[in-house]
Amino acid sequence: MWKVVKKSFIAILLICSLVILASCGGETTSSGGKKTFKIGVLQLVTHDALDAAYKGFVDGLKEAGLVEGEDFVIDFQNAQGETSNCQTIAAKFVNDKVDLVLAIATPAAQAMANETSEIPILVTAVTDPADAKLVESNEKSGTNVAGTSDLTPVKEQMELLKEILPDVDTVALLYNSSEANSVFQINLAKEAAEELGINTIDASVSQSSEIQSVVESVVGKAQAIYCPTDNMIASGMATVSMVALEAKIPVIVGEEGMLRNGGLATYGINYYDLGKLTSTQAVEIMKNNKNPADMPILYLEEFELLINKEVADSLGITIPVDLLEKAKFVNEE
Repeated sequence: MWKVVKKSFIAILLICSLVILASCGGETTSSGGKKTFKIGVLQLVTHDALDAAYKGFVDGLKEAGLVEGEDFVIDFQNAQGETSNCQTIAAKFVNDKVDLVLAIATPAAQAMANETSEIPILVTAVTDPADAKLVESNEKSGTNVAGTSDLTPVKEQMELLKEILPDVDTVALLYNSSEANSVFQINLAKEAAEELGINTIDASVSQSSEIQSVVESVVGKAQAIYCPTDNMIASGMATVSMVALEAKIPVIVGEEGMLRNGGLATYGINYYDLGKLTSTQAVEIMKNNKNPADMPILYLEEFELLINKEVADSLGITIPVDLLEKAKFVNEE
């Protein structure tokens, strides 16, 4: 009798062990038994625009009915503006076998795409994914990468500069020459400036410590500065505005966060909305098993005229009435 009981007990233990092993070896699951997506988020650096894109992405997932902790968990990593950190974090996500990656900004996206061609990657705050070699075409990805572009109306931004400063002769183009996102926009700015009869001078930097000296170097040479949606310049905008305001040089910028930190005006996009738009593709991947290769790069279709009235007053610049009537003003809360 004891031998029969002992054998039955051992058999039960073996069955329980197999059940435990099976549950450990499969996908991450919630308490309800459904799959919990592991999402790795690689953000290049902290600044207003990128932070807003991330928040919009997470809120978009929740508004689609996905519950954090049940349907998805997030491993958020900030590269602190260092390309080497992007590469390290990308390798970590691959080793951790995450199910989906959100890469925020071009260097982060490039590092992630270089690390894996299998894990679905969604990008945001990338001006031209095709130009950055992330997708075969912006119309249909053809790779494991999809997402959204933050391409702003560069030509209209330069026209805005001319409208506010009709006598401008020379504009300094301030950007990070190592960021493909920025170089692409600067080329558009040069084309627009030529059409408007404006001369341009390059004011490029390769590291944040150069920003102050480069801005100081254009004083007396340019009547205005143009900054695209450049991550390094956005992070160092306090330094840009400090030098520019003292020298009475207006700065036309690429997005609202830079405007709040000392820029004069922009036609910009809403990065929170951009993050939400990116989340729609994440939902398609998570709920419907869609393949990024079949997805297009998405764009926001609305741009806002934004003006920093406080900076305009400090510079003694009178904004044309027709612009004031349709503008949204920042830093007036």
